[in-house]
Amino acid sequence: MYLFDTDILSNIVKKKPSSILVEKLQHLSKTVQFTTSINIGEIYFGAYRSPRKTIILKAFREKVFPNVNILSFDSESGRVFGLLKAELEKTGIGCSEPDLRIASIAIQHQLFLITGNIKHFKLIPGLKIENWLEEYR
Repeated sequence: MYLFDTDILSNIVKKKPSSILVEKLQHLSKTVQFTTSINIGEIYFGAYRSPRKTIILKAFREKVFPNVNILSFDSESGRVFGLLKAELEKTGIGCSEPDLRIASIAIQHQLFLITGNIKHFKLIPGLKIENWLEEYR
């Protein structure tokens, strides 16, 4: 099962989405596709800053949101978040709060995080990550 980061969701609504991403999504049922309320917030934030907000929001409402299950940051996510943040702090590794919250939800639900921003997440212990925007070399 897969949790899609904001960059993946945004890629879907581009005029020319990643062919690799499109190919992989064609073979997945909605039951294995997830994102988080944090990612939804990032999408709305980006849309509301854009002069094309109506078009952008319409694209997400029609093409993306109906096809993913949305997970919230709940008390168990908070526990995972606190543990991860403490572990990373001990080792001197920093991570943005939203990214760490997204990772906490992915770990809690044992989901692969699908992102093009591997560097944002690669040092988070226990997180399974895949990049569906580019081919593996």
